[in-house]
Amino acid sequence: MKVTLINTSDAGGGAPAACTRLLQALRLQGVDASLLVQHKKTNNSAVTGIVRDAVSKLKAQLTFLAERIPFILFHERDKTVRFAFSTANAGTSVVNNALVKNADILHLHWTNSGFLSVGDLKELIATGKPIVWTLHDMWTFTGGCHYSGTCERFKNECGNCPFLRDAGQNDLSHKGWLRKAAMYAGAKNITFVACSKWLAGVAGTSSLINKFPITNIPNPIDIDVFSPRDMQTEREKRGIRSDAKIILFGAANINDKRKGIRYLVEALQLLKQSSKNTSNVEVVIFGKNKHFDVTQLPFTVHQLNIITDENELAGVYGMADVFVTTSLEDNLPNMVMEAMACGTPVVAFNTGGVPEMLDHLQNGYLADLASAQGIAEGITHILYEAKTEELSANARQKVLNSYTNEKVAKQYTELYHAVLNNE
Repeated sequence: MKVTLINTSDAGGGAPAACTRLLQALRLQGVDASLLVQHKKTNNSAVTGIVRDAVSKLKAQLTFLAERIPFILFHERDKTVRFAFSTANAGTSVVNNALVKNADILHLHWTNSGFLSVGDLKELIATGKPIVWTLHDMWTFTGGCHYSGTCERFKNECGNCPFLRDAGQNDLSHKGWLRKAAMYAGAKNITFVACSKWLAGVAGTSSLINKFPITNIPNPIDIDVFSPRDMQTEREKRGIRSDAKIILFGAANINDKRKGIRYLVEALQLLKQSSKNTSNVEVVIFGKNKHFDVTQLPFTVHQLNIITDENELAGVYGMADVFVTTSLEDNLPNMVMEAMACGTPVVAFNTGGVPEMLDHLQNGYLADLASAQGIAEGITHILYEAKTEELSANARQKVLNSYTNEKVAKQYTELYHAVLNNE
């Protein structure tokens, strides 16, 4: 059984990390799995990139611009939605790539940013090969947005899209919905997998894919890499006070509106104003940050920028007392899983797939959605009130019970055999 996973890249974001981890998990279980990407960024021998020379690099740049520039010039509501909507109107055909032609199963992941167009995806469906399609967001069943917020037009036909400045009944989102409807028309070889039960449930209400099989399998994590570390050793490496109470915040892109950093700012201000002694509280932030001014935070801030090495990342989690995420919409966030695997309690909003990971007051704290007060109360609970050793052990145990390489690979392997037997 040859399985070809397909994703835009093998590093540089949540979906690439999840896809590459699944590749590793499958191969450790003896599955003949490979990963086909547009941009190869690692030295993983099981990954093949289609950008290999100056010509293919130029083509990739042109397809990215061909998708992005018309959206920016004619459609986007404002800069905050620039990468929240993908038309997939330009891409590169991979149907004749050897990894596609020789595969028994094609396993699609996140293919936007100019990698595969809707037409390219339709070609893959038309091969008749069994397709497993993992949903890392909502794009697969919307007219173009990756997360729809409060909009539920995907349940019928998209249109009047809140992401567009030229929204209307026959706007870009409606046209995108029609293109996807045509792509799925008559297909009987697709099984969708959502990383969270939440997203599986939402996908099941979509008019585009609710007639296809939809199941739930989480992302895996390497529990040997992401494991508890000696807090003081990790702090000493990075020049962090041994007696500090460390609040950790991270995001692939800190400025992404969906990540809700304004709630972190407000929550930390509330914490500063509380009756607790916060003189030794410090904040560590990591991730891409072009515009956020860390001086808005009322505590000493250590900024680590982007961390690509997983061992380094595990060390950062290991030196923190609490990891905070203020994402307003999320599927099954890698960072929550990473922190928990390292035994670091998490404070997060009760949204998306997060409550499937966090058990309130058992291994972390779930705050009401968009409540900075709730985030502040969660941080206070973990830093000053909770039995931290118990929280830490519970967080680690939740990962061991649900998200190990072996457990997730087994679920996918069973699915692969099922779809092959149903041909």
